[in-house]
Amino acid sequence: MNNKVLLIDTVHEIIPEKLKKSGFTVAEAYKESKIEIQKFISEYCGIVIRSRFNIDKEFIDCAKNLKFIARVGAGMESIDTDYCNKKGIVCLNSPEGNRDAVGEHAVAMLLSLLNNLPKANKEMKLGIRNREENRGSELGSKVVAIIGYGNMGSSFAKKLSGFGCKVIAYDKYKKNYSNQFVKETDYKEIFEKADILSLHVPLTAETKFLVNSEFIAKFKKPIILINTARGQVVKTSDLVDALKSEKILAAGLDVLEYEDASFETTIDLKDNPDFQHLAKSENVILTPHIAGWTYESKTKLAEILVDKIINLKIWYLTKTLFRLP
Repeated sequence: MNNKVLLIDTVHEIIPEKLKKSGFTVAEAYKESKIEIQKFISEYCGIVIRSRFNIDKEFIDCAKNLKFIARVGAGMESIDTDYCNKKGIVCLNSPEGNRDAVGEHAVAMLLSLLNNLPKANKEMKLGIRNREENRGSELGSKVVAIIGYGNMGSSFAKKLSGFGCKVIAYDKYKKNYSNQFVKETDYKEIFEKADILSLHVPLTAETKFLVNSEFIAKFKKPIILINTARGQVVKTSDLVDALKSEKILAAGLDVLEYEDASFETTIDLKDNPDFQHLAKSENVILTPHIAGWTYESKTKLAEILVDKIINLKIWYLTKTLFRLP
């Protein structure tokens, strides 16, 4: 077996530096297309990616010697992880690296919406001083519901702990996680009690368009929606309808349904009435998928991921399943 690792996306310099020190040979393919890379990917035992293109069955079948795929980040929807498992390829990611950044960003969006900061800021800069019209609402009086209680959801809950609000969470795949920061619950209680809903789930076939008109209609009270997960977890047209009917009072969206797979661009939205409504709404905050995109998280994401790669190598060497110099 070889010790060659291919970097498909640009990454923090920590990754190639530490890989080389650990005995790997590192090559770069930042400009080559997916089809071009498929022609020589069989030379490598591992790849490091972000989100430039999907790692699908066709690509994996070309990677005859692949032992691991390492993604800088949290979500793994761009990788066919089920097929990797069948082929014995280990999939690594580093959600621990940007969980604090995502938690802080979600709190920032929520506080901004509760206190009308975008609207008040815009008005003040135009010389308009509206105090009563921008009266805020305190987070401490609210029930915050979290769907998905992994790295991101738990980070958000922890950061809410100083505000005095009640935090409840539902995660289909986790149990017995109630603690000083959160109460484990179910959808029934969320629909009945939530004032605020924050999404922290991966994008899967199960969660795609989870938040749609039918889902929104189940809430007893109008809610504020925060989405720092994936854009396609929320059906935008249904969100716009709910904003118009005030079933959703406000929304903080770091991600959009219209993003491409790389998260770097969106489709042309000039003629999209739903996006135009969001863009013009004073009760909607939009950010360009930057919740986990801090200077600190860039370093932490890289450090955590490269350490996982090195530990995987050590494990393989210990088990003598394959040997790297």
